[in-house]
Amino acid sequence: MSPEALAAIHAASFERERAWSAREFAALLADPHVFAVNGPESGTGFALGRAVAGEAELLTLAVAPHARRKGHGRALLARFEEAARLRGALEAFLEVAADNVGAVALYAGAGYGERGRRPGYYDRGDGARADALLLGRGLA
Repeated sequence: MSPEALAAIHAASFERERAWSAREFAALLADPHVFAVNGPESGTGFALGRAVAGEAELLTLAVAPHARRKGHGRALLARFEEAARLRGALEAFLEVAADNVGAVALYAGAGYGERGRRPGYYDRGDGARADALLLGRGLA
């Protein structure tokens, strides 16, 4: 998927956060440790990760609004984990907003547990703030 396509899906998927630009995606993808996996159907979504020294970080996972509630998020997470394993990762980590109920449920259902919390990390723009949950799981 092109950086422009990634940016378009990201913008449609993250309405409460600042969407990443095509330039930012291009810069990330230029890093040899960064990888992207596509959704099971064209234009449904992607996961972007980084694998270094036995650890993988899920940088972002985006499912297009029209493709939600159809298992695409689970499929993307599984594809990210497999790609991370192939790159030698034994552990996977991610960060998610505590108020993103759907994403928290997705990750919990896949075996991710809380490893830490950043209180008030996300600014919701109306004076409200949301904690960032740091989640992880083994990949072996």
